[in-house]
Amino acid sequence: MNHHPGPVVTTALGAVRGRRQDDGTTVFLNIPYAAPPRGAGRFAPPRPHEPWDGVRDATVPGPNAPQAERRLGGIDMSPYFGAGWSRAEDYLTVNVWTPTAPGGDLPVMVFVHGGGFVAGSTRSALYDGSAFARDGVVLVTLNYRLGIAGFLDLPGAPANRGLLDVVAALRWVRGNIAVFGGDPRNVTLFGQSAGATIVAGVLATPDAAGLLRRAIVQSGSGLGAFTTEQAARVTRAAAEALGVEPHVDALAEIPDERLVEAASRLAGIDLRTGTHHDPLIGLSPFSLVLDTQPADSVAAGLSAGVTLLVGTNTEEGNLYLVPVDQYAASTAGDVDDVATRSHPDPARLVETYRETRPGASFGELRSAIMGDALFGAGSWALADAHAARPRSATYAYQFAWRSGALDGQLGATHAVELPFVFDLAHLPRLHGRTALLGPDEPPTDLAARVHETWIRFARSGDPGWDPYDTERRATMRIDAEWAQADDPRGRERQAWRRPS
Repeated sequence: MNHHPGPVVTTALGAVRGRRQDDGTTVFLNIPYAAPPRGAGRFAPPRPHEPWDGVRDATVPGPNAPQAERRLGGIDMSPYFGAGWSRAEDYLTVNVWTPTAPGGDLPVMVFVHGGGFVAGSTRSALYDGSAFARDGVVLVTLNYRLGIAGFLDLPGAPANRGLLDVVAALRWVRGNIAVFGGDPRNVTLFGQSAGATIVAGVLATPDAAGLLRRAIVQSGSGLGAFTTEQAARVTRAAAEALGVEPHVDALAEIPDERLVEAASRLAGIDLRTGTHHDPLIGLSPFSLVLDTQPADSVAAGLSAGVTLLVGTNTEEGNLYLVPVDQYAASTAGDVDDVATRSHPDPARLVETYRETRPGASFGELRSAIMGDALFGAGSWALADAHAARPRSATYAYQFAWRSGALDGQLGATHAVELPFVFDLAHLPRLHGRTALLGPDEPPTDLAARVHETWIRFARSGDPGWDPYDTERRATMRIDAEWAQADDPRGRERQAWRRPS
């Protein structure tokens, strides 16, 4: 795509020059929404950025949050994770895509990337917002603090600093998006994976009231937060790895490189306690840290006025098994182990899945339970909580199109919906035996239809199917053939219900 000198827009902090693109859109990259998190400031709430004089160049990608390079066995996830850490401190920034002639009052969509709370960035190929701008939406992507700086629960520091960054970015949107053609009263916050769990956390944050009108939770969880006791175990382990006392003052001068290296050594901490399982079943040592799960806060009435779209993919767990040769090698013991890690009555859980999936292999059972432990149960809980207080509508989906990657085994796995949401399923890097979408072309209109559905929801609050309520639980199955069903996984959902 060719680029041309772009327009200058004046934000509250100063002027920025964007870049015109041949498709009738303009992009503004690397605009600060908060001050650079330096030294002790890495563990403080986000602070206002200093204004700048002159015109800031917003035509090239900026730095991102400190992180280790991520690989996932035999699948190429680089379009998802990006190229790793692009270093500089001024990384609390947004990218904005808008129609070149926006006309004003366009719907605004703000995207929060995933990556297990330790990786990801606005530089990732999957988060190019050109298609949204082409179709009349102002699309914003944002970086937030990750790992130890973003989510380690530290005495002397506020919790969930990465989530506080997202709220600060939403405040920036409210104050500035009109000059990019967006309507600050019509903001849809959406995220995927860890980003979707953060969206659920924002719904449960009183300080975010009034900053968003709608929300989309793609493969996240309303039950994904650690308790303070669980978080304290991670904090002790991190302090041990760094050789310091577990307090914010002891970490203030430790360089980012050492924090990233220490974070990578925290995998595998057993976070199960007498009354709580590990909501991330050992896959990440970082998450939100809350006394009350987001689904429970939503059940109590927070974000009752926000319209919600929530969904998962039908084979979420495959991503954690197939690329590392664990799917076909799964045993009955592996199935029992994942159930034990995630449920108070593992034998009953396994029996339910065996009954609802007759003839399923151990790999299929293990993947299904893993996917629901991470995303399904927490998504159902969030949808039920929101639908039980129907000031605004709730909608649900299942994404079921199966990738043929890794000899057809990857399937409708975690993250496979993202290229369709961003209308980027045509990208060459996403195709091939070891690429996310596999060697075969997806149905020709699937990306266009999914993308347009997300935009329709952002415009009107209605994705085009029946609302979800706590009786029917109407859910749209998204694949080559779209079909709505009532409570499509009722018995499995019931098996995850927590005692009231």
